[in-house]
Amino acid sequence: MYYYEVSPLKITHATKSVLTYSSSERLKNGQIVAIEIGSKNSVAIVEREVEKPSFETKSILSIIEQQPLPPALIKLQSWISGYYTTHPAHVWRTMLPSGLTKTRRATGGHPSRPSRDNGDIRLNSDQNKAIATIMGQPSGTHLLHGITGSGKTAVYIELAKQTVAAGRSVIILVPEIALTSQLVADFTPHFTDVHVTHSTMTEAARHNLWRSVLQATDPQVIIGPRSALFMPVRNLGLIIIDECHEPAFKQEQSPRYSAVRAAAMLSRYATARLVLGSATPSITDYYLAKLSDAVIELPELARTNAIKPTVSLVDMTKPHNFSRSAFLSTKLLETLSETLSNGQQALLFHNRRGSAPITLCEACGWSASCPRCYTPLTLHADEFRLRCHLCNYTEKIPTSCPSCHNANIIHKGIGTKRIEEEVHRLFPEAKIARFDGDTPTGVEQEYQALYDGDIDIIIGTQVVAKGLDLPHLRFVGVVQADSGLALPDYQSSERVFQLISQVTGRVGRNEHTSHVVIQSYQPQHPSVEFGIAQDYGSFYTWCIAERQRAHFPPFRYLLRLTAVYKTEAGAIRASRALIGLLRDKAPSSVEVLGPAPAFYERLRDTYRWQIILKSPKRSDLADVINLLPPKGWQAELDPVSLL
Repeated sequence: MYYYEVSPLKITHATKSVLTYSSSERLKNGQIVAIEIGSKNSVAIVEREVEKPSFETKSILSIIEQQPLPPALIKLQSWISGYYTTHPAHVWRTMLPSGLTKTRRATGGHPSRPSRDNGDIRLNSDQNKAIATIMGQPSGTHLLHGITGSGKTAVYIELAKQTVAAGRSVIILVPEIALTSQLVADFTPHFTDVHVTHSTMTEAARHNLWRSVLQATDPQVIIGPRSALFMPVRNLGLIIIDECHEPAFKQEQSPRYSAVRAAAMLSRYATARLVLGSATPSITDYYLAKLSDAVIELPELARTNAIKPTVSLVDMTKPHNFSRSAFLSTKLLETLSETLSNGQQALLFHNRRGSAPITLCEACGWSASCPRCYTPLTLHADEFRLRCHLCNYTEKIPTSCPSCHNANIIHKGIGTKRIEEEVHRLFPEAKIARFDGDTPTGVEQEYQALYDGDIDIIIGTQVVAKGLDLPHLRFVGVVQADSGLALPDYQSSERVFQLISQVTGRVGRNEHTSHVVIQSYQPQHPSVEFGIAQDYGSFYTWCIAERQRAHFPPFRYLLRLTAVYKTEAGAIRASRALIGLLRDKAPSSVEVLGPAPAFYERLRDTYRWQIILKSPKRSDLADVINLLPPKGWQAELDPVSLL
């Protein structure tokens, strides 16, 4: 009889994460097994063999997978659990597919995916130098900082080719499902098989793909969002994180891990290379990469004949700039009209969905708000409903004010739906497609039509600003570039810069002339000025000084503590009690801010107050989590937002 410590996917104790079981046959570390806990069954992972214990043990019921998980993945699970102070069971449930005990029918191969023949890739001297630098080291992290259109994807493909040729596997992460089609189309001509995994797959499809990767002996190429990092590939040699600056690489639910940080650890455990690619890397990542001399620059466009776009900046505080529309300037509409007349494609970007964000009574000032979250309801004119974008509560548009019964109900502000209505009115013959959180089909489903130029005008939120390479696109219009600057978050200016720079970079990538029109109420703000110019260096210099002055990352670590209670009084009382405890017992390095109402103080019938803690020592913040009461509090280390 053999005895093993196993880590179950079911939480049996708040602090205890391993149980001891017996087995009549020899098992390997990392094998997935079925066990009985009490009267119920659970999946577990074999951690290690131990001596016969002094107590009686239950027997392992069965072996679910003969092939054990890769050792590097097991080490990563342990690191995530410790680094983000999360119970191991939560981490295992995140890393492993659902339905492990179910018997699956074999699928009939992989679905067809878009591909295009790009010929043999021609690399310039900067690209070749980047590849030589990365491949010249057996492992380690490099930040590939290349302007939009500098050919980062070509570098990724060549790195993957050399890695696969050496018999090792590759994982490529993208921030959005929408970007998988483009990367798959780029990679497919160069590899015999490219696996795609994402959250919209059925449970059975994800499980079958996961099992095929676990059992495969040849090198694998995996593309997907952050969960693709946990695919159980053997002999991992390269991880690529495209658009590594995106907040989507941080999981919002427990375990609240950063895929960028987790990838760094996985590459270390697997002795693999990690490449972080972005035209606008996060200020923190760029700072840390510079300290370790790990930045590789691609400062020039990949195509030598590429023509940079003509950029126009429209001051939205000047009414004379808007003669034909209340929110689309004369310059924007003239350029859009010229683009369509030439049979070319245009993109209009605005980072707010819906028709109008505010509905109010012109007589008494009443405004429509969510009864659960107390936030303004957004008008969706096509549905004739008001919607809360936090909890999805909806109600009909009132025909009169519920407070004073006046009929003068007005809608203020603009969203992508209103932009779509206005563009339809002005350009009725154009084929228009909108992409945001309300559209039933996304960029993923419509990618080929976008790529082929079948859609005349693309309207969308940030989903269309990230990484898309559309050869027929000749015009980009940004409806309000500074809309995110008013948000009370230390990263607001960085996100505005990134969005402007990224969406501007959708054009000017080939030999065709192109145009960009940026509308802004704050045309002199550094985020707007440097974003339009795609001048990352100047923005970084300005922003890093602001971060240092205000004691924010990368000069301090952050911990956000959020009290979640059914009543406002309960949230306030709990916050004040914890503040007293923190000032008495928190390490001296910890700076405490608050308590204060969260940005969304009321959310889904609960009240939220938060406390922000800063420290130069992350371990001191982790110690603070142990001081929290067992109920009523949420803790997040390294939050990507303070909202």
